[in-house]
Amino acid sequence: TDEPKCCSVLVLKWADRTDSIAFNCSCHYPPRASRMRSPRSFLAAVSGHLAGRQAPAAPGHHSLPVRTLQTLAQREPVRLKKLSAPDTGILELTLERPEVKNAISWELMTRLRGAIHKIEADATAKVVLVASSGPGVFCAGADLKERRHMSSSHVKEYANSLRSTFSYFEALSIPTIAVIEGAALGGGLELALSCDLRICGENATLGLPETGLAIIPGAGGTQRLPRITGRSRAKELIFTGRRCDATEAVLMGLANYCVPAGEAYGKALELAREMTKKGPLGVRMAKKAIDQGMEVADMRSALAVEGECYEQLLHTQDRLEGLAAFADKREPVYTGE
Repeated sequence: TDEPKCCSVLVLKWADRTDSIAFNCSCHYPPRASRMRSPRSFLAAVSGHLAGRQAPAAPGHHSLPVRTLQTLAQREPVRLKKLSAPDTGILELTLERPEVKNAISWELMTRLRGAIHKIEADATAKVVLVASSGPGVFCAGADLKERRHMSSSHVKEYANSLRSTFSYFEALSIPTIAVIEGAALGGGLELALSCDLRICGENATLGLPETGLAIIPGAGGTQRLPRITGRSRAKELIFTGRRCDATEAVLMGLANYCVPAGEAYGKALELAREMTKKGPLGVRMAKKAIDQGMEVADMRSALAVEGECYEQLLHTQDRLEGLAAFADKREPVYTGE
């Protein structure tokens, strides 16, 4: 347009037409009245179109700061998507703040918790893939720009909420797989640690740099990392804040696979597809047996957990279907019953 750079035009491309809606800043540049709408009439125009009717035209010009326009156009920070056949049962949970390397803000954390609740309530869900919409980064950790304006009590509340959100995610009854391309640092790595598996592109960088900020990993990193890599290795990585690459992550057991850059999602999807072929109740009970068994004091107690999980599968239709399919030399058709 011929407006100065401080003014903005939002182009909405619908199926049947294209709307150009201009928003002027406070520079007093003469607006094009035919395209100028206020925030109220802009929202009315959008909602009116979605309702299948033409919204009323704006009666006049009201200026709208560019910052407000950016807020209106901002995408959701977390997206949950169910894949269709032949990948039914696989869900994608995608972080959608690539412009700030998926930094975990209050809003992102809230949306993440809401997505986890939806997954938990979905009886058809079998596997969750956690990925980033932006290339070259999984998640760079907490939103430090937002944190600079928090009081100590607010920081405590944020850390407690993030810790409980990741624990909520870890407690899902179905397998979860982190797809890591690029940086997974601080809270980003702690999110990945709350997943069952981690698949890394060879460009991945993993680390917990919090001690460099005179704090500690506060969303489960000090507890989950030693349970995965061992106590000594976890202490080294946390005390020094050192970052490791994908190859080293696999060697220390922090990652399951290292694949060429850009191929981590494909490998994760391959594993997810293998999981969805198995008995869903069996997979859920296997996860429960492993997770709960690792938290008890001794092997005898752990084996008791395994026995309880096994017994819950004895009277299922899926167990009978598995035996029948084996006898008939065919692929089983599991229903989760």
